Amino acid sequence: MTQTDDENTLPETVLGTVKWFDPVKGFGFVLADGGGDDILLHVNVLRNFGQSSVADGARIELLAHKTERGVQAASVVSISPPKGLAPNLPDIAELDHEEIARSPLLAARIKWFDKAKGFGFANVFGSSEDVFVHIDVLRQSGLSDLAPGEAIAMRVISGKRGRMAAEVRAWETVITTDEGSLPE
Repeated sequence: MTQTDDENTLPETVLGTVKWFDPVKGFGFVLADGGGDDILLHVNVLRNFGQSSVADGARIELLAHKTERGVQAASVVSISPPKGLAPNLPDIAELDHEEIARSPLLAARIKWFDKAKGFGFANVFGSSEDVFVHIDVLRQSGLSDLAPGEAIAMRVISGKRGRMAAEVRAWETVITTDEGSLPE
């Protein structure tokens, strides 16, 4: 990225990998595939994309520009979950991934989530039953944390100990169809 005198550059498309992101601090950094300086990813830029967190190692496409303070993300174009994450949960590991993908996406809200404990619970809209959400499922979905009250879309399975999320997506990244249901 080049910079002209006395002005910031126009945003350029950058492909890279999330080095780390801390939702509590409100920022993280991206390593560009082409090398160069780390790219600052602020939580507000991520929220404009529809997520409040992103998993370390996730692939990301963004628009970045050079400022007086360094290279910063201006907007997120896409995020892909980190590759090679194997689920540690037997309930998920034993399932066919195609079977999970055929499950409907359900609109839900996070009841609570504790990153340190590695789990939390959500409620599907229209149901009072809790759905277990594990940190490994979040990471496989490209997320690293969830806030109470956060709207999500998830695929739910019946595990050995009850209903649990097999996939979680940020609500804003899922577009509803004309009938009001979530797309596959």
